Amino acid sequence: MIGRREREGPLMRNNPHSLRKSKILTAVIIGVLIGCVLAFFFPNGFLLSSSIASHPRQPLARSKTQEKSAECESSDRVNMLKSEFVAVSDKNAELKKQVRELTERLRHAEQGKDQAQKQFLSLGKQEKAGLFGTVKGLRTNPTVVPDESVNPRLAKILEKLAVKREIIVALANNNVKEMLEVWFTNIKRVGIPNYLVVALDDEISKFCKSNQVPFYRRDPDDGIDTIGKEGGNHAVSGLKFRILREFLQLGYSVLLSDVDIVYLQNPFDHLYRDSDVESMSDGHNNMTAYGFNDVFDEPAMGWARYAHTMRIWVYNSGFFYIRPTIPSIELLDRVATRLSNENAWDQAVFNEELFYPSHPGYDGLHAARRTMDIYLFMNSKLLFKTVRNDNNLSKLKPVIVHVNYHPDKLPRMKAIVEYYVNGKQNALKPFPEGSD
Repeated sequence: MIGRREREGPLMRNNPHSLRKSKILTAVIIGVLIGCVLAFFFPNGFLLSSSIASHPRQPLARSKTQEKSAECESSDRVNMLKSEFVAVSDKNAELKKQVRELTERLRHAEQGKDQAQKQFLSLGKQEKAGLFGTVKGLRTNPTVVPDESVNPRLAKILEKLAVKREIIVALANNNVKEMLEVWFTNIKRVGIPNYLVVALDDEISKFCKSNQVPFYRRDPDDGIDTIGKEGGNHAVSGLKFRILREFLQLGYSVLLSDVDIVYLQNPFDHLYRDSDVESMSDGHNNMTAYGFNDVFDEPAMGWARYAHTMRIWVYNSGFFYIRPTIPSIELLDRVATRLSNENAWDQAVFNEELFYPSHPGYDGLHAARRTMDIYLFMNSKLLFKTVRNDNNLSKLKPVIVHVNYHPDKLPRMKAIVEYYVNGKQNALKPFPEGSD
């Protein structure tokens, strides 16, 4: 064995071709092993190095460009996602709002089914009906709880002026100064202490102060002040429904008065106070003032040609007594809302809301109402067309006379004072029944 190895050793050492093959094979094997190890442990670094080696001139430029491109794409994507998120959020909020509205409508619909019963129960215990002819329904609603936080300054004024929580209120701007003077002069003469002028401009405030007339100047309100300073009779008249709400919330009953009215007696001595609204009428006789059966004739219908209707002349929105009840405040809200959205006359809207019954698509106002005695609370049509020409009626002394049917208001107001206060029997004769 030893001898054979000794013989092979010199042969192998003496064969240079075999030795070179062995070295190459070893180098290849080592290289493959190193490559495998590097590829296994550093795959990314190995590839990046290869990439850089294959492009030695622009490695940094391409890297920066790729980074900027990635940043832009990422920023655009974020902005797009934000926009989509905002849009989805808005849509979700709108859907939630619709759900709330539908839920609220459903709740009101369910409440409306037994609302009348609940209202009755809240006013008192249920009772059996009495004997025939002895039953009377409720018509006087309870007053609201006064809330002085609504307007503390006005609350202090009313506390000093009101009598039994009642007060006469008139709205006035500088356009009606002369009529306002006749108005408060006769109130003072009669001896009515509980009255207040809502001054709609600085001139009327100064005028009232100089004549020792109690007045109230509202806090600035662009929506009201513009009309109050520049508006005519109808525009100013429409403001009262917004302004009166605070008086009622404070718990006071208000006798709303236009300034084209002559006071001859204290109106508080002649009120019933059993309804939410007690108003003078534009009617000129008992039928038109208190209602009548008006028969409509349609001959083409033959046997059914006659249809019966009920008619009544409207309430005058320039003189009415209103109690601080929920239906009264709802009336003011309804009228004020419609006047702000419609080109309408306040007196027409006032009567529509008071008289229209509930019907499909409309819930009528559940307010009690009373028509004032037309010979005590007299309009100028009744006076100049009927009363002054009747020997018996002309001897009656009304509580107030409202010059609502005639445009020449001031001279007629002065003539009414001459006739009823100073006893001049011919003071009313120069005026026509209507207007020229």
